Amino acid sequence: MGRVTVRRGVAPLLVLLALTGCTSGEPAAVQLADVRRAPVTEVVEAPATIGARASATLRSPAQGTIAKLYIREGDAVRKGEILAKIRSPQAEDQLRQARQASKMASPAASFGPAVRLPSFDTGAFDRKVATHFAKARREARKVGDRQARKQLLSAIDLAQAQHRAQSRALASITAQLNRSISGILSGVTSGLSSSMASLRAVSTSQAKAAVKAARSTVKSLTIKAPFAGVVTLGRASGGGGPSGVESLLSQLPGGGAQLPSLPSGGSSSGSPVATGVPVSAGDSIVTVTDVSRLTLDADVDETDVLLVEKGDKAAVELDAVPGATYTAAVTGIGVTPMEGTTGGVSYPVRLTLGPGAFDDGSKAPTPKPGMSAVTRLTVRESPSAVAAPASAIVSSGRESVVWAIRNGVAERRVVKLGAQGDAVVEVVSGLSVGDRIVVKGADSVREGQRFP
Repeated sequence: MGRVTVRRGVAPLLVLLALTGCTSGEPAAVQLADVRRAPVTEVVEAPATIGARASATLRSPAQGTIAKLYIREGDAVRKGEILAKIRSPQAEDQLRQARQASKMASPAASFGPAVRLPSFDTGAFDRKVATHFAKARREARKVGDRQARKQLLSAIDLAQAQHRAQSRALASITAQLNRSISGILSGVTSGLSSSMASLRAVSTSQAKAAVKAARSTVKSLTIKAPFAGVVTLGRASGGGGPSGVESLLSQLPGGGAQLPSLPSGGSSSGSPVATGVPVSAGDSIVTVTDVSRLTLDADVDETDVLLVEKGDKAAVELDAVPGATYTAAVTGIGVTPMEGTTGGVSYPVRLTLGPGAFDDGSKAPTPKPGMSAVTRLTVRESPSAVAAPASAIVSSGRESVVWAIRNGVAERRVVKLGAQGDAVVEVVSGLSVGDRIVVKGADSVREGQRFP
């Protein structure tokens, strides 16, 4: 269906203008009429498609076999209702392996205390030195000269005092060195312990994530309805290994369980879903469609989309229901352009679909998602407009011109238009009620041309 915009208005000639027949003095094919007040409606026409409130295709999270199918094609289901169960030894085995790996991931091991060097033992040396000092004193006391003996004993006392001071200094240096070495080794082991603890924590976190993903996959083997709706059974590929996009989906956490609907080129060639049928990861099991509220997706031409506003009303006709008209209202206007088949640009407009009725007033059937429609959106309305037939308007560059007859003489009037219907248009300025204008043959009229 091409994206063609058509504007339609209220038929004007019976309710809007009092037409007069051609007089004997008027040029052939020229007709005049008086400007009146009348309602004018501007309508934008656009192709559309019926849509559902929501739709989700639920897929197999892993390779296996359909253990049980709880629904049939076209069944209405409630939110959370179990639709199918899949038996997958592969998924169960992956869960067991993940749990085993998680148990092996223990908390980070702690390292022993900081290394401490032993102190130097100078006891034996000190005792030997003390023996020498004692012997030296005995020999000094044997000296007969009192003054010399006194000097020798003083020298021995001084030497022994110096030795004791040196021993204490050596002990202090040893202790300080031990503290420095212990501090350095403690920092090294502390940093190493922290690094090992971080690595162990990462390993433990990954093991827990693997368990969570495997558990999610096993849980997703029980397929439940994400919302209330009507079910459509899918087709299985036959249980072979997944390929392409489906293979990538199966590697995601949760195995790609219950993913939204994705286009699939070869799904129609698989086996119908049924109990006992083998399935692969990513195979479509069932699609749930919420038809509690139907929508319309219309493609509005770029020349008209700026006229459309949220809340605008629309009349909808369906190819599948000839003679019926449905109500609708605009709920959203997209900003992403779409290129049409003819090269033009259109924009998506979303509407909610209301009830429909046939021309005789009887109720029209409820449409199904995917049906084609034509939407006529009312974008501008003027209930009491100064109106003129569309045939009276002559385009001159960017100006809209009307030929008015004043005192029997044709006068060129530049007018400003408002709402534009298919047959009548609103004249915002340039004309007044009661003005006489050319409504047919305006292209042949010239300035100053006389009319009786």
